[in-house]
Amino acid sequence: MKEKIFSIFILLTIVCTIVISPKISNRFKNKGYFKQNFVRGQVVEIIEENIMRDPIVEDRYRGSQEVMVKMLEGEDQGIEYKVYNSLGSLSNNYLRLEDKGIFTIRETKGKKVAWYYNPKRDNYLYILGGIFAAALFIFGRLKGVKSLLALTFTGTVIIWVLIPLIFAGYSPVTSSVFLMALVTLVSFLLIGGFERKTYSAIIGTVAGIGLAGILTLIFGSVMNLSGINMNGGEQLLYIAENYNIKIKGLLFASILIASLGAIMDVAMSIASSANEIYEKHPKIGMKELFVSLMNIGRDVMGTMTNTLILAFAGTSLPTIMMIWGYDMQYQQFINIPAISIEIMQGLAGSIGIIATVPLTAFVSTLFIKREYREEV
Repeated sequence: MKEKIFSIFILLTIVCTIVISPKISNRFKNKGYFKQNFVRGQVVEIIEENIMRDPIVEDRYRGSQEVMVKMLEGEDQGIEYKVYNSLGSLSNNYLRLEDKGIFTIRETKGKKVAWYYNPKRDNYLYILGGIFAAALFIFGRLKGVKSLLALTFTGTVIIWVLIPLIFAGYSPVTSSVFLMALVTLVSFLLIGGFERKTYSAIIGTVAGIGLAGILTLIFGSVMNLSGINMNGGEQLLYIAENYNIKIKGLLFASILIASLGAIMDVAMSIASSANEIYEKHPKIGMKELFVSLMNIGRDVMGTMTNTLILAFAGTSLPTIMMIWGYDMQYQQFINIPAISIEIMQGLAGSIGIIATVPLTAFVSTLFIKREYREEV
């Protein structure tokens, strides 16, 4: 009953946050930015095209197209516009007859002109999200639903609470620490319930992510790295002129968020194993239980640190390929800010995972020992 009430409370919290947050954040949002309307449109005629196959990337074209597009929504619904589509090395979306896409309409010199923005991709994302939710429900049942609720809560906190707080001028370090601790608490209570293993996992996660965060602050400072050196950090400088964003703390917040999931996974694995071992062997000694948990933890530790490093390496794959392709010297590429940040992210998060194993094992053993004494 307690868990059901808590789930309903979290669901209401999510809804209220999504409704209230924009009303508050709109008060300090900059209204000076030029805005455009993006609407759906469909290609009804290929007027002219001058294209050739891309010499580098297969199944792509280079050149230009001139097409007639019918707008499917907005104030220009039903109106047809002539659209010029350039196919370059970066912006490359070849349009075919009856293709649907997203277009923007601007007024230039008293005349409305339509531009091609991007293919319409959101429907496929909804389908993929539906498959994900269905898989969680089918294989996870009630746990799956609670996992989805926990994931929704995490996304809500990041998008509708953390981001507005950073733009409002609050410290990314303080805000991310408090909010990620809240995410940890809520996620574990939703998935694990109000049980001994949940409390152990919460303590282990907070300790592990705290250590990763401290290492990030220390080494980020000595290596002179900040949010400016992150991917997209330089572009944020232009936005920061109109807000009170503390960019320096963004690196800390980024690593905290990126590492949290893996550390939570490790903590719950150890806490759940402790609970399962004790349930099956209630007469097991506390020292023996701790040793067993450490043996399990070593296996988990090895796979999860590898997972975290691979996740960070995957996001940096184009950069790694450029290093190899340009035959950069070691001293040249190892000191590139982007590379240093990725390595620091992977190592700090992995150290957090490594520390989480003995901490969670120790806390789990203490809780079980206390419960054993109470039973006796």
